[in-house]
Amino acid sequence: MTILAIESSCDDTSAAVLIDGQMRSNVVATQKVHEQYGGVVPELASRAHQQHLVPVVEAALRQAGIRKTDLDAVAFTQGPGLLGSLLVGGMFAKTLALALGKPLIAVNHMRAHILAHFIEEPRPEFPFLCLTVSGGHTQLVVVRSALEMEIIGQTIDDAAGEAFDKTAKLLGLPYPGGPHLDKLARQGDPLRFPFPVGTMPGYDFSFSGLKTAVLYFIRKETAKNPDFVEQNLADLCASIQHTIIQTLLRQLRRAAADQHLTQIALAGGVAANSGLRQALQDEAAAQNWQVFIPAFQYCTDNAAMVARTAQFQYEAGDFATQLVSSDPRLKLG
Repeated sequence: MTILAIESSCDDTSAAVLIDGQMRSNVVATQKVHEQYGGVVPELASRAHQQHLVPVVEAALRQAGIRKTDLDAVAFTQGPGLLGSLLVGGMFAKTLALALGKPLIAVNHMRAHILAHFIEEPRPEFPFLCLTVSGGHTQLVVVRSALEMEIIGQTIDDAAGEAFDKTAKLLGLPYPGGPHLDKLARQGDPLRFPFPVGTMPGYDFSFSGLKTAVLYFIRKETAKNPDFVEQNLADLCASIQHTIIQTLLRQLRRAAADQHLTQIALAGGVAANSGLRQALQDEAAAQNWQVFIPAFQYCTDNAAMVARTAQFQYEAGDFATQLVSSDPRLKLG
């Protein structure tokens, strides 16, 4: 089975080739144009996808050592994501599948993040609990099988990745702020500045209160000392990161106990955060969990996770028609 997968949900253009369960290529083109705007500009993202997609697909096929005619199926990210970006990848995949006479597979982006755990060993066993944390989503998902998943908790406002980026912007860090905040946090005291941990009923999350608390705190302190942020930057980053992580772990701990699950997976772009990784490992030792975290290249948006998900769908006979539409609000379930 040879599958070409395309990922274009946000600002990374990616193509991957999976052959008989082995990842043969995973090419990602990032977009630098958004740095000057402090965030992703949807129109610019879709234009960049149009420029990058053909070279990225050609590179993926070349690295895998195959031709287009060797493909058994073409997969693409249907959603959720930015509509313009999704349309570029979706139309390309539909056209290529039609031209080659091959099956088309439409993949849910959030399902793909979860199933990135099955690209390489070690792999969790079903059922398991997955904390999916990205710039646009924060979810707790009970994963009963590759195609049966249930969201039991999610953010009611900002996602955790968004909280990282927005608070980093308040501190004057360059975009994307999350990785910069993570790097500085390693040098700071996480207990120096106490910020409120979001408390929600059930397993839901809330991060908007943290952003507001940081904003007012910085305004108050810089009114007294204009150099406050610069003089305390590492401690501020560490304190913010500690608060976000504690908010995530609080709900994860409750969900794992209530669902009687000890296999815990971490997925999404924020899974690359070193503080979250370490905190989850520490929590696992205390709770007797078995933790699974994909390799860094499979945490951020990439086509390898789409290809692996497409293989599960191929084996289940879950194919799309040429009438399938990109869906920026596609639900998991």
